Amino acid sequence: MAEHTVKAFDEDITRIRGLIAEMGGLAEVAVQEAMEALVNSNEELADSVVVRDKKIDALEVEVDKLAVRVIALRAPMADDLREVIAALKISGVLERIGDYAKNIAKRVGRIEGRKPFEPLTLLSAMGEVAEEMVHDVLTAYGARDVVLAREVVERDHKVDAFYNSLFRNLVSFMMENPATISSAAQLLFIARNLERIGDHATNVAEMVHYAATGDYPPEEE
Repeated sequence: MAEHTVKAFDEDITRIRGLIAEMGGLAEVAVQEAMEALVNSNEELADSVVVRDKKIDALEVEVDKLAVRVIALRAPMADDLREVIAALKISGVLERIGDYAKNIAKRVGRIEGRKPFEPLTLLSAMGEVAEEMVHDVLTAYGARDVVLAREVVERDHKVDAFYNSLFRNLVSFMMENPATISSAAQLLFIARNLERIGDHATNVAEMVHYAATGDYPPEEE
């Protein structure tokens, strides 16, 4: 009976980790394709990002149900309990990353007169950093890599710096070119979504660190 219980618990944990990996993969692709759609003005690709967000939402519900069942029936302790709690929190964060990607995709068709927009290049570079953070934190989760998780946390400053630079750039651009205010405002909104994606990748990294060590990464001075 004990062996059966342990095997069933291991299967549940493996299933939870698989669901998180699937969610993460979909969220990562959503961010990549939302930015690709933005850069190439591909509204069809943007629409597909919006539609596929429902799959991420459904997976979050599945993770929640399974995690609650594991806690109720298996009464995990120590490392195992941290694993389940981390998965619960990570699934919620990945769902939000999917939402931010969806928000970016929704604005692809609202940007006019793209050629004059120099900030679009800076936005693309910012997107690449955010995408890398999402990719690396998912790698850290899969490998239980605490060092890589810390590196993701440290990289968030770079996304923040991009956002601050873009904010100043876009505000100046709008002042100099009043006719572009509407489109520039959309780019500013997209920059904010990318900044939040970076923050959420950092949140996942902190949970990976917690699940592996029992502590959160030390605060930087």
